[in-house]
Amino acid sequence: MKTRNVFLGCASQTTAPGRPALFGCGLDLTSTYRNGTGRGPQAIRDASESIETYSPFLDKDLSDIGFSDLGDLPLAGESLEDDLGCIFEMTTSILQKGARPLCLGGEHTISLPIVQALQRFSQDFAIIHADAHTDLRDEYEGSSLNHATVMRRVAELVGPDRIIQLGIRSGTREEYAWMREHCTLLEWGPAADKALIERIGGRPVYLTLDLDVLDPSCFPSTGNPEPGGWTYRDIQRLLHALERVPVVAADVVELNPDIDPCEVGAITAARIVRELLLILARNLA
Repeated sequence: MKTRNVFLGCASQTTAPGRPALFGCGLDLTSTYRNGTGRGPQAIRDASESIETYSPFLDKDLSDIGFSDLGDLPLAGESLEDDLGCIFEMTTSILQKGARPLCLGGEHTISLPIVQALQRFSQDFAIIHADAHTDLRDEYEGSSLNHATVMRRVAELVGPDRIIQLGIRSGTREEYAWMREHCTLLEWGPAADKALIERIGGRPVYLTLDLDVLDPSCFPSTGNPEPGGWTYRDIQRLLHALERVPVVAADVVELNPDIDPCEVGAITAARIVRELLLILARNLA
């Protein structure tokens, strides 16, 4: 693992049972339109220096829990298969130690090896996919595995009935037909919080959060921005719902620091990561 700045001054690089373990996956091999997500993990760590360990929203403090920052995976950036294998091995190692992985991307393709690792330990977890895009193409630009097909590959692995998609507002006609057929899309309306909890049904939860779920007016620093998205308050509604379910793993992906000159995107991402660390450690503080 590469050693660089750590998230919010985290002092531990030791994975502990029941505790969150953060690591970076700067994968940026299949990004399209505007690449640069490979520098996302470190940008989030750097931006965390501007926020507090205390979350007023959750009324909890990171200083009261033990979490580790394991650094960034040394991805070679040459072979997608090798890099995804590296992510799978790290996630598996964290889960074997009874810890709860939180991965910083990088492009969204990193979610597939995380799900593959989770499948080794449980076949009954729900996947919450918050994103502007469906990511359900069967093939994109001649490849069956990339950021635009990742959730289709995940669905093939776990089954569509375990996937709940939120914030989607962009996709092909075929992708929307697939979501309607399999009932994966949950519209984020006034009663969505309750509906989400009901669909989770008490199962463990893996959250994959593509930051482009946020509207470009508050989060422009992503490779493929889509108008009509969430506000930060929508993120808070989701986080509040997640407080009530057993979240066992998460990822936060698609920050592009190259188009974030004011660092608003990185700071926003750092706040979300802080909240997710606290949620992953719930009932432990």
